[in-house]
Amino acid sequence: MCFVKRLVLVILCVVILCGFETKPVEKNREYYEKRGEIVWEVPVDEKKVAFTFDDGPSQETTEPILDILKINNAKATFFVIGKRADQYPDLIKREIAEGHELANHTYNHLYIKTNIKTETIQDEIVRTEQSLEHLTGTKPLLFRPPGGYYNEKMIQVAKKLGYTTIMWSWHQDTNDWRSPGVGRIVNKVLNNVRNGDIILFHDYTPGSTQTVQALEIIIPELTKRGYQIVTVSELIKNKKEQSIPIHH
Repeated sequence: MCFVKRLVLVILCVVILCGFETKPVEKNREYYEKRGEIVWEVPVDEKKVAFTFDDGPSQETTEPILDILKINNAKATFFVIGKRADQYPDLIKREIAEGHELANHTYNHLYIKTNIKTETIQDEIVRTEQSLEHLTGTKPLLFRPPGGYYNEKMIQVAKKLGYTTIMWSWHQDTNDWRSPGVGRIVNKVLNNVRNGDIILFHDYTPGSTQTVQALEIIIPELTKRGYQIVTVSELIKNKKEQSIPIHH
């Protein structure tokens, strides 16, 4: 009987010690990238990068940005604010007509911090989805949370609604919304560019045309270096194709 008691105590000690050694899973970039739930960049062999524009559309800057992209045969992904899509439907229709990709950036540019209710997150995404679907006939598939704020609750809501969450390459945040100067925007992109980058710009920067001016320098230079400017979905498609082994 004494032996049985000692054995039970030993087992309990082992269980307790093992419990203490088990660390909680850290839900960081590596965790979400491995699960394919958030994309920061897309490693590809080809010289391709994705241009992304947040917070638009805007009469002041979206139109000239579209003009530059058209002249240079470049395609981009526009992360659209729902209420601005409702204000400028013609710009949304032009983006689609010219072969760009439209993505969801919430309806009111809501920072989705941990205290935001699940219902609010869902409403913000769905309202924008409905606006874009009404204007284009197509449901967006990509979502980017304003300010880059994300948490498990937000990821699961986006996933449930059929979205992949897209961030941006950490070395390719142009901070153009701060109006840092055309030269700084240009240098940020050109000095750090590598295959598969997702580059962050904004097409709604009140009172500033620095992004437009920077693009007039960046795009021709990237083209000269052999880069192709594509949508985020095009980058993801390239990665999937590369991951399929070809047997001869």
